[in-house]
Formats: sequence, C-alpha cells, structure tokens
Amino acid sequence: MTMEPESLQNVFDSTIAGISQVREACTPQLRLREVGTITSIATGIAKVSGLPGVGFEEVLKFPGDLYGIAFNIDEDEIGTVLLGDYWQLHAGDEVERRHHVVDIPVGDGLIGRIINPMGRPLDGQGTVVSGTRLPVERPSPPIMDRAPVTVPLQTGIKVIDALIPVGRGQRELILGDRQTGKTAIALDTILNQRGQNVLCVYCAIGQRASGVAKVIATLREQGAMDYTIVVVTEGNDPPGLAYIAPYAATSIAEHFMEQGRDVLIVYDDLTHHARAYRELSLLLRRPPGREAFPGDIFYIHARLLERATHLRPELGGGSLTALPIIETEAQDISAYIPTNLISITDGQIYLSPSLFELGVLPAVDVGKSVSRVGGKAQHAAYRAVAGDLKLAYAQFEELETFSRFGARLDEGTRKLIEHGRRIRACLKQPEFTPISVVAQIAVLLALSAKLFDNVPLERMTDAELAVREAAKEIPAEVSVRFETSDKLNAEDRKTIIAIACQALVSFQPKSDKKSESKPESDVRPKPETEAGEMP
Repeated sequence: MTMEPESLQNVFDSTIAGISQVREACTPQLRLREVGTITSIATGIAKVSGLPGVGFEEVLKFPGDLYGIAFNIDEDEIGTVLLGDYWQLHAGDEVERRHHVVDIPVGDGLIGRIINPMGRPLDGQGTVVSGTRLPVERPSPPIMDRAPVTVPLQTGIKVIDALIPVGRGQRELILGDRQTGKTAIALDTILNQRGQNVLCVYCAIGQRASGVAKVIATLREQGAMDYTIVVVTEGNDPPGLAYIAPYAATSIAEHFMEQGRDVLIVYDDLTHHARAYRELSLLLRRPPGREAFPGDIFYIHARLLERATHLRPELGGGSLTALPIIETEAQDISAYIPTNLISITDGQIYLSPSLFELGVLPAVDVGKSVSRVGGKAQHAAYRAVAGDLKLAYAQFEELETFSRFGARLDEGTRKLIEHGRRIRACLKQPEFTPISVVAQIAVLLALSAKLFDNVPLERMTDAELAVREAAKEIPAEVSVRFETSDKLNAEDRKTIIAIACQALVSFQPKSDKKSESKPESDVRPKPETEAGEMP
C-alpha cells in the first residue's frame, strides 16, 4: 500500500512540528563535572592530578566502573587506593570526582547474603535489595551513649563460657599460631547463636578462596546463614578492598545495633588487614615505622574496634560484640600487631600449638587467656559452679610440670593432678558441637563436686556425654534459673548432683580389694603418674 504524496507531506510536517515543540520546551542544564588525569599506576594504587578540590577519603571514579579512595592529598597530586581490578587502567585516563565517601548498603536484605566490601553480591542470588546506605567509616559511639556489659554471649564452648566469659558488647581477641583452631572457635560461636536472637556478621579479610568456601559451606550445612551476613575479600583481591572490608562489615552490623538488636561480628583476620594497609602505605610513600608498618597502624585498629559496644536503653539497648582474630608467629604474643590488639581489646583467648599437638581441643591456654569483663558477663549459676575451676586448673598445670622431674608425690598432690586431668578432659570439645547452658552447668557442677575423679581417663568422653544427656532430666523450675541472675541454692545443687551421680554409676571402677588391703606405706605411685605423662 503506497501513501499519497499529500498525506506523506502531512506526516512529515507533523513530525517536524513535534520535534520543534520538544526542542523549545527543553531547557539545557549545565552540569559541573570535575575531571582529572591518571599520572601513574602501581599495584593497587594510582596517582591522579588535576583535582585540586578533592577531600580525604573521597570516592573517585575511574574508567570501567572502577572506584578509588583519595588517600594522600598532596599539593600536586592525589594518591588513590583502588577498589577493584585495575589492570585495564593506563596513565592519561580520565578520573571523575563523586563528591561522597565510600558507602555500603545495609538492612534486612543482606541477611543470608555473601557480598564484597562494596556491597556487590558474590552468591549469584541477584542484586542486594536495600533502601539505606551507610559510610564504611563512621565515628564510634560517644562514651555517654554506652552501657556496661552485663549480658553474656554464650559461645557454646565450655572452656570459654566457664573460664573466659564473653559479654554482649565486648571485644575479645582470638590469637594463636596458624592452624590452631582460631576460625573454628569463631564459627562455633556463630553456630551457637541459633535461637538466641543474635545476628552474626562474618568478615573474611584476604583469606584463601578454599578456606572461605569451607566456612560458608559449614554455615549453610548448620543452618546459620539464616541469621548471618558474610563479607568477603579473597587473597587475590586488591589490597584496597582488604583494607575497607572490616569497616564495611562494621557499618552493616552497626545498622542492626542501632535498631536495638544484638550483633556478633568476626574479623578473620586482622593480620591480613594490617599487611594490606602496610602495603598501601609503602606504595604511597608514607614513612615506615616498626616492622615497616606505618605510624598510624594502632589507630586504624583502635577506631575499628571502638565501634563495638553496648548502647544505653534510651538508644535501643543494642550491642555489637567483636571477635577479632590475629595470627602469631612462633607463639610470639609480644610482637607488634598482637600487642597493639591486646591493648585495644577487653581480653584475649590464646590458642596454644602445644595443646593442639596433644589433642586438647579447643587448644585454649587458660593461663594466658583472660576476659577483662570477667564474671559480670556471666550468669550467677556459672559463677557458682566455675568459680574455683580456673584456680584448680592452674594449680594442676603447675603441679604437672613439677611432677615431670620424677619427684615423689604425696597422696594429696596426686589427687590434685588426677582431678586436674579430669578438668582438662571435660573441657575438650569437638568442632561445631556447641553445648547448651543447662548441659554445661551440669558437667561443671559434677566436675567441682569431683564426681569424675574415679572415672578412668579413657572413659571420660563417654562419661561427660552421659552427664550432658542426663541434664535433660533437670526440672524446668531449676533450669530456668540458669539463664537469670538467681544463684543456685543448696536444693538445686543436690538435684543436679543426684542426676549426675546416677548418670555416672556405670563408669565407676570396681573396687580392688587387694590394693585396699595393702598398708598405706607400701602404696607406690605408678611410673606414668610420677613421670607426669600427658593423657
């Protein structure tokens, strides 16, 4: 079908008229755009010139949807930390100001997701849905906005909950040599928060991809991703991403804390964070200090960990508990970064390679571990049953060391050593098996009452399991008091001890009449006891 020339002309005229009308209605607006130029590129950093108005830590946009942070503001150029794959950048490329600092999406849409420090998803589940963004660097709450730490954060690990209690709002450092179980303790703590109304944030800083995948697989298998957010930077990511990762994860956690929720954040680990910052500082020609770390290395960790706190009830009463992890070398806890973090945090959990090699897991060295919040963050029932446990364990360790010299031991000393060995056996715990408060108190009370002292060491694991199973029979009116500030009364103790005794009947050895008939002077300690060999 062909159109008549006259109708074709009409269509043409109406089109021209419409274009003219739109053109006249459109008012062009001028937009100010500040553009600079890359002068040089190095590993993870870029030098930029031509942007005299840039502020400290302002975001700059590079070609290829790549961003950077203005770190060094010099007279002639800007030292920029790059936050992504910088291989496609070249000297002479344009750089644009963004007039804001680095921020990250926050909110309920992140729960169960795996993201990078820029808020981009890494789990293949689509874009992160969030209506709010917060800067990754935020000031810590003022001292007058904080409340004392009084509520415990149950880790589900007996040795920690009994001897080194952690409170909600506390900062407890986990340190030890590589491959001693630091991440396992943090993961156990996350797994134990199921049903405790505690949101968890796991921040992997510069970890191997295989290690991160293993952690995420464990969280998924145990159903912990329902209340966990994972922020990931891998070992091959640029150092700029590793540097901002813990700050970004903390901003996510702070959003929930300010809503009145209890949050647990794990930094795994701050050794890689310190090394990434050292790398960036040296590339930007900042003056090096001790161990080539820059002079403000203490400050970058202090301003991070000071954001963990417990807010006053008027501000919602939320809390942010931090578990930073640090790696020592050759058991040297007096090195630069470990001592910095020990002085910043409210206590430390030290994992000993010697205990790890002996199969004492978790390998917590009770003597070198401390919680400065102490019993204030412990239930009264725990304080009642675990009060003398740390002292008894410390005495045992000292006596055990002394007994290795082959000295003759009197009966009282031998009993102390045997009791200490039962304490150590009871404090052992398999990975990813958090234990409830009721079961822990039943075991600890049986320990303090010395009910395990007649159980052979090789049967201690089964005996402890029997007590934990029997703890389910503790009356509800008694177990309810475990979670409150009420102390255990004499009747409660009798009830629990009676249940534990019943559970341990089958583990008591048969009486040996021959040994009973011997005079006391003829009883000699066995060679193994004199040598003080480890079980």
